Amino acid sequence: MDRRGFIKGVGLAATMLTTGTSTGTSAAWAQDYGLGPHALVYRALVPEIFAPLPDPADHVPAIVIGSGFGASIAALRLAQSGTEVAVLERGSRWPNDLWRDIFAVDTFPDGRGFWQRTAFTAVTGRPIALDPFGGVLDITDYPGIDVWRGACVGGGSVVFTGVMVEPEQRFFDQVFGGVVDYREMRDVYYPRVRETLRPSPIPDDLYHSIAFAHARAWDGQVRTAGYTPQRIDGMWNWHILRDELAGRSLPSATVGFSNLGNSNGAKFDLNQNYLRYAEATGRARIYPGHRVDAIAHQPGGPGRYVVSVTKLAPTGEVLRTRTLTCDKLFLGAGSIGTSELLVRARDTGALPNLNEHIGEGWGSNGDVGLARPLTSLEVGTQGAPSTSRILDEAGAPVSLESWFIPGALPFDVGTLASLGMVLDDTRGRFVYNAADGRVNLQWPPNGQAGYLARAQEVNDKIAAACHCVPIGPPVASGDASFTSHPLGGAVIGRATDGYGRVVGYRGLYVMDGAAVPGSTGTVNPSLTISALAERNIEQIIGSGE
Repeated sequence: MDRRGFIKGVGLAATMLTTGTSTGTSAAWAQDYGLGPHALVYRALVPEIFAPLPDPADHVPAIVIGSGFGASIAALRLAQSGTEVAVLERGSRWPNDLWRDIFAVDTFPDGRGFWQRTAFTAVTGRPIALDPFGGVLDITDYPGIDVWRGACVGGGSVVFTGVMVEPEQRFFDQVFGGVVDYREMRDVYYPRVRETLRPSPIPDDLYHSIAFAHARAWDGQVRTAGYTPQRIDGMWNWHILRDELAGRSLPSATVGFSNLGNSNGAKFDLNQNYLRYAEATGRARIYPGHRVDAIAHQPGGPGRYVVSVTKLAPTGEVLRTRTLTCDKLFLGAGSIGTSELLVRARDTGALPNLNEHIGEGWGSNGDVGLARPLTSLEVGTQGAPSTSRILDEAGAPVSLESWFIPGALPFDVGTLASLGMVLDDTRGRFVYNAADGRVNLQWPPNGQAGYLARAQEVNDKIAAACHCVPIGPPVASGDASFTSHPLGGAVIGRATDGYGRVVGYRGLYVMDGAAVPGSTGTVNPSLTISALAERNIEQIIGSGE
């Protein structure tokens, strides 16, 4: 558990168990919810996520599954158009506070950090034992690759590094194959997203602070290798980072916390914009703790969809199962969640008219985690926001972004990290297993070898220019065994029409990264997913279908 929060939480939990509290919490409550000692600590630290969960109506005109970038945009625009919307999210709705340890920390994570896992191996190679709990980051293990994705209200916006980068047109066109007009995205929809999410490059005063010594060292190394680092936009509240440095908030983003959330709200996640704006209309309601297990078309009904839902406590306990109906169903559960629902529905006969492209075209965005030795004598505190990127086109196009070291100590330890993204066409597919009802990702054996080698080539070039000694275990020089940018599985123009309408069914839409053809062209996908959602939902609402 993290620092003083663990000690404080244990004390509060012990008090609740032995004496009860002014609100009536007691050992009986703990027994009712099946809570062990760790969960009691979480209850003490973040009581908000244990509050009674609301239930949606049996029928809602529109249901949005998920609450990440595409889902939140769909919810807002539908609500603004006058449609009643229910947003179903399996994870909890976590608060923010300048002085509380709301989230686990990357350095010493606990169950608040991960979705129902008992162990996790960080990119540093350090194994960590966990108590199973409904934390914010889901790491799904598939043969050959692990997929990182959000499991909370706000989805990936809570657990990403805040980067919002627009791809080069030539890379975008190569990926989307003319299905989506880049000029339209550039002129209308990328700016629309920026207007709401307000991404911006790191201000100079923060860049030159102790928190970003590693970023300055990273920039210095790539310059030595002949590259010109470009500042990149981040979805951060820079004022809160200044508060951290000035002692007006517990440190978070300035000490390398990001992947498991920022307790003080330093990251301008979707809870602070699209989702909040959707709720403010009075027509959109968010339902945390509601996992969608299956979707179907109502047989003989008036064109409605049936959504099978399990209501979950943060501990994972099943509180209720039920079915909901809606007239229009918007899938925004992320590449993995949306693909699983569609593949299962097609192959079990619940949505038999889905075409052969459902489940195809999944990619990892060419993600590679990279490291090389620090050559600067200046050390700092590993601020989490990425500040710069470079692009190398000597071979397959690859970008490298300055990164902090997830799961390491929140100060410089002699290593610089980069996140590499290679324009690569390796693709996997989702397959339904009738024996256990699961949908599995089939990834080509050693499918990441090509783009790992390309990213390492660039990283090694920089290391050689700086006379860096290659590093070995426990931190490898390159790791492509994971992706935090899963894309595809219901690709636009194949599984859907050119605006996300699922082929074979009216009133069924894909609004998230599942629509993206496996890559966003050497950049982080969040801005492109969001702009694509803005484009598609505008056309869907405008056309009435």
